[in-house]
Amino acid sequence: MEGQGEDTMFDIDRWKEIISALKKNKLRSFLTAFGVFWGIFMLIIMAGAGKGLEHGITEGVGQVATNSFFIWTERTSEPYKGLRRGRWWSYENEDVDFIKRNVPEAEIIAPRLFAGGGGGTPNTVRGERNASFYIKGDLPEWNMIDPVEVTKGRWLNQVDVLQRRKICVVGEKIVEELFDKDEEPIGEYIRINGVYYQIVGVIRPISNININGRTEESIFMPFSTMQIAYNYGNRIHIFGITAKKGYSASFVEDKVMAALKERHKIAPNDVQAIGHINLEKQFKQFSGLFNGIKILTWIVGIGTLLAGVIGVSNIMLVIIKERTQEIGVMRAIGATPRIVIGQIIMESVFLTTLAGYLGMFLGILLLEGLNKVLEMAAANGNSEIFIKQPEISFTVAIACLTILIVSGAIAGYIPARRAVQIKPIDALRDE
Repeated sequence: MEGQGEDTMFDIDRWKEIISALKKNKLRSFLTAFGVFWGIFMLIIMAGAGKGLEHGITEGVGQVATNSFFIWTERTSEPYKGLRRGRWWSYENEDVDFIKRNVPEAEIIAPRLFAGGGGGTPNTVRGERNASFYIKGDLPEWNMIDPVEVTKGRWLNQVDVLQRRKICVVGEKIVEELFDKDEEPIGEYIRINGVYYQIVGVIRPISNININGRTEESIFMPFSTMQIAYNYGNRIHIFGITAKKGYSASFVEDKVMAALKERHKIAPNDVQAIGHINLEKQFKQFSGLFNGIKILTWIVGIGTLLAGVIGVSNIMLVIIKERTQEIGVMRAIGATPRIVIGQIIMESVFLTTLAGYLGMFLGILLLEGLNKVLEMAAANGNSEIFIKQPEISFTVAIACLTILIVSGAIAGYIPARRAVQIKPIDALRDE
């Protein structure tokens, strides 16, 4: 009989008995298996959706320099050195060299100007067409912090800035609104607030980080050109700055803001005078968010699965009670406790694994379908999708299968231990 016990896994008759036992009460078997099915199904869906959210945010950021930060001026909230609180102030051209001298840890220092647009009074005209777009004045270096893809022509260069050329680079949305589908925009002129500029490039965003307006709805001109055209003097609206390798963006940000406060006579403890966004901190928060989602997914998924496993264990207790005489016969003809426990655990593992595999299969199938729908939406130009490529890794799939087998074994072991505690003679007398 020991030899039989060792071959139980491959005993066809034993498997027929297991299937027959489950078929005796199909509804009970289905409801029991459904708990396990639903637990794995939910675990797969939540894990896949979490991964899709991570892909969407990561892809949305694109190639933006993650060691960068952006700073702009706000009203002062503290009086300082005889100056009143609540005053407006602004950055100046001289601040670029000032930062380079006083904060050597800063690598790229890119100023930007901007002028309204985006849904307001039309500010851009071509022929009989007009619309309102975001106007931005940049140095070529800005593209090293928040890169764009040049689909036609070129990006701004240093010669444009030095010669204060009346040229511009436009987003794809602008071309769609001001040009016919078969028209070539490169070399054409558009009138922006009464001044003509020649289009030298067309761009599309790589990321969904839009500083001062959506990139595809923005017009970019040389920084120096915009200062003159808009009578901004030597004013700067916002800085994009990156940290050198080996330094954190937070460290450089604090140092830059402290230096600029001192130069512009802003109280060191005035936390409202400089507005700022630190992408390094944002990415760390995203990383923490993703880890939190993963942990929550496994807690909820395993909790749901555990409820299903408890159901399996309870139903196995009922099945064993119904098969008390059968177990007594097995014990009477020489079946050892090990053989009885092994058979009951096999039944439990078979039920949980089958139900769990179906849950995992349908979960993966649903994720694949969702992925196809999202790809079609993206192909149709829907850029507001935050979930992309929902999927589960091979590691997660193996972990789920492992959990199923272990859970099934645990669910069957407790009833099996109770079964072997019944004396064969008592089992045979049971009615």
